[in-house]
Amino acid sequence: PPTRPAAMKIAVIGQSLFGQEVYCRLREEGHEVVGVFTVPDKDGKADPLGLQAEQDGVLVFKFPRWRAKGRALPDVVAQYRALGAELNVLPFCSQFIPMEVIGAPRHGSIIYHPSLLPRHRGASAINWTLIHGDKKGGFTIFWADDGLDTGDLLLQKECEVLPDDTVSSLYNRFLFPEGVKGMVQAVKLIAEGKAPRLPQPEEGATYEGIQRKETAKINWDQPAEAIHNWIRGNDKVPGAWTEACGQKLTFFNSTLSTAGLEPEGEDLPIPGAHRPGVVTKAGLILFGNDGRMLLVKNIQLEDGKMIPAAHFFGRAESSALELTEEELGTAEAVRGAWKRILPSVPEVDESTDFFKSGAASVDVVRLVEEVKELCDGLELENEDVYMATTFGDFIQLLVRRLRGDDKETEHAIDYVEKAVNKLTLRMPHQLFIGGAFVDAAGGRTYETINPTDGSVLCQVSLAQVSDVDKAVAAAKDAFENGLWGKISARDRGRLLYRLAELMEQHQEELATIEALDAGAVYTLALKTHVGMSIQTFRYFAGWCDKIQGSTIPINQARPNRNLTMTRREPIGVCGIIIPWNYPLMMLSWKTAACLAAGNTVVIKPAQVTPLTALKFAELTLKAGIPKGVVNILPGSGSLVGQRLSDHPDVRKIGFTGSTEVGKHIMKSCALSNVKKVSLELGGKSPLLIFADCDLGKAVQMGMSSVFFNKGENCIAAGRLFVEDSIHDQFLQRVVEEVGKMKIGNPLDRDTNHGPQNHLAHLQKLLEYCRRGVEEGATLVCGGKQAPRPGFFFEPTVFTDVQDHMFIAREESFGPIMVISRFADGDVDAVLTRANATEFGLASGVFTRDINKALYVSDKLEAGTVFVNTYNKTDVAAPFGGFKQSGFGKDLGEAALNEYLRVKTVTFEY
Repeated sequence: PPTRPAAMKIAVIGQSLFGQEVYCRLREEGHEVVGVFTVPDKDGKADPLGLQAEQDGVLVFKFPRWRAKGRALPDVVAQYRALGAELNVLPFCSQFIPMEVIGAPRHGSIIYHPSLLPRHRGASAINWTLIHGDKKGGFTIFWADDGLDTGDLLLQKECEVLPDDTVSSLYNRFLFPEGVKGMVQAVKLIAEGKAPRLPQPEEGATYEGIQRKETAKINWDQPAEAIHNWIRGNDKVPGAWTEACGQKLTFFNSTLSTAGLEPEGEDLPIPGAHRPGVVTKAGLILFGNDGRMLLVKNIQLEDGKMIPAAHFFGRAESSALELTEEELGTAEAVRGAWKRILPSVPEVDESTDFFKSGAASVDVVRLVEEVKELCDGLELENEDVYMATTFGDFIQLLVRRLRGDDKETEHAIDYVEKAVNKLTLRMPHQLFIGGAFVDAAGGRTYETINPTDGSVLCQVSLAQVSDVDKAVAAAKDAFENGLWGKISARDRGRLLYRLAELMEQHQEELATIEALDAGAVYTLALKTHVGMSIQTFRYFAGWCDKIQGSTIPINQARPNRNLTMTRREPIGVCGIIIPWNYPLMMLSWKTAACLAAGNTVVIKPAQVTPLTALKFAELTLKAGIPKGVVNILPGSGSLVGQRLSDHPDVRKIGFTGSTEVGKHIMKSCALSNVKKVSLELGGKSPLLIFADCDLGKAVQMGMSSVFFNKGENCIAAGRLFVEDSIHDQFLQRVVEEVGKMKIGNPLDRDTNHGPQNHLAHLQKLLEYCRRGVEEGATLVCGGKQAPRPGFFFEPTVFTDVQDHMFIAREESFGPIMVISRFADGDVDAVLTRANATEFGLASGVFTRDINKALYVSDKLEAGTVFVNTYNKTDVAAPFGGFKQSGFGKDLGEAALNEYLRVKTVTFEY
């Protein structure tokens, strides 16, 4: 193995978690840290760098100052020189170190600075990177001299600055982790004698003063983007502020992503602003002098309390929760954490304020981590601590999170309410992007129709291309930077189990919405549409912590050895496009596997059936699924589906729908960025009924194979081949059973045949039957619209169907039974006819002869073969088609492979 560069004696001069991490990594690299110089204890608390060094037995110095009257203190310099350091490493050093120390080691001193020098010299470099709207940020490691950040350059690394980056997000995403690596790399270069010294150019050099509260006041006479940059550049510390409503208001969490937001709400007059701010359910909308909007999500009041901006005008505080015995125990455990973090506070009571008691931003991270340990992995965000700064408020917030009952109050949801089926339905009807329900761009909407009577259920937001881009950006951020990618696989499974529980608690509501929006018979919706959705999420929740790679023996590189292993990783942002026949179940089949694998998702429900998908979105909030993980966009396939297929940041498309559209999607995925794609497409599933079958069961299952869910079933038997000797008897019994079917309101418990999904589909079925009759097939019954309001189509039976006919070749996707005869005993001939289709989704055979059943199941060219049953799908059984019915699998372990990628890692040792 390669040898390490020679170890050096290093003095570390700095502070904070960054300094601690650099210190630890240098020791791991084999260097000797001869001394650590950090800041004095504050309120009885040692800095993390000093604390770590003390635990390691390394000498720690906490000089309150290094110089007096501009001259270095001799005793301080003497203590430093006695250590014999060969190099000073300054990772985030806030003190001014005299040149007698900087120049003392033979290798001199190197300093970390969080900007691309010479731009933004000075202490508030990250702030100014954002305030100036720089497109590139990064850090510099340079050789210290007697100027302010003017020394020769050793190493620089840059990153893209995202439009809504804050000081915290830029630091946490890049400047901290990559900066630590950079410091270690710089020391290695010095040890190897390869470290450059590049003079800093003066061209492009900038220096701005330290950002303090008094200088952070907002200048309103500038464009919205400049105001946004000022707010985000001052985010957390010191905070950009303005005077309004007789007090000083400080704004945090600003964004320019305001597409679809309407400035409707209560005006907030702001002296000097281009126009008043508007407090909306999404937050506080502000305006630049160019008339453009920006959105602020949090406001700090003059007394220090942080509130959601949407609550500025006196949202009544909810009454205090009464804690259970177990919750009181949790509160005491958390009180202990506060005492450990705030050692200078004699007693932590309900009014103890976390920050006024001396806590700093590093203590916020510690508190979040302590709560995670004490509360079974509960994931708070740093923002939560700023929202509830007193111990009493913090415990209330914590208990609400643990109970899971704070989600609805956190998120503004505009419901459409309907009293139906002895329930009060509360149906969201807006787009769901980044954890919030929002209007579509331009406020665009459309009507979703109740197929039972043709009435309008409600107005639904109609997603535009810009909404797709916002949703994909939210999903990408959630995947790359959010909690979803940081929590353990087991915690991910726990969230999906919780989601399944909530779906079960709301199953009657979901089934009723499915009946209203899709025409699903309520009892079937309860059992299948919703019931199987719940089972699917439970099944895949169990897979989350069982997604494993393998170790593989490969040829050894003698005399060394090798280890090769594989990792199965999530793909990233996935687009899921679902059909209208099983709106919730098709969503669940794909989304559960997608989320279990660790991806984030943008879902396009069918335009005609969006409502259960949007109710599902609400339940993801209640389950605690992090924002941005699930996004839902009702809209047209030509706009929303196309943009998802074309989008460069979407890495996978899962589609269920027609073969024609599937081909178009596959082409778009190839041309855009070679997306992974899985397609579940059309079907014309053959059902072979032999004379030696159990005829009663064959009739029962034959009926189900066609009429289940009004025939709107992708695996419906598109053509029944009945052996000649039982054909007439089979037909007679089927017609008798059709006569017993009750057509009616899907909410009536005795209805077993509801309306077709939408008017266009009903008209397609009428045309399908017209062509069948025109080509000479015998219409035995049905074939027309039922004489009642709504989109009802009579259960229909055709016989004498010849192989060349349109209805023998094409899918109806409706309650139309297509029967053809085959000669007695001619197994191979009927198999040839059954396979003479470009579809291959499902198939079936009825026979008591086990040899015939096995032979036929071998020969049928379909992804699923049912023997003496039909429609028997299960969450554990892979489901998907052959030929032009598509490729890829839903359900079962195989479905996970559609949402994972395999990485091979090879070691030599």
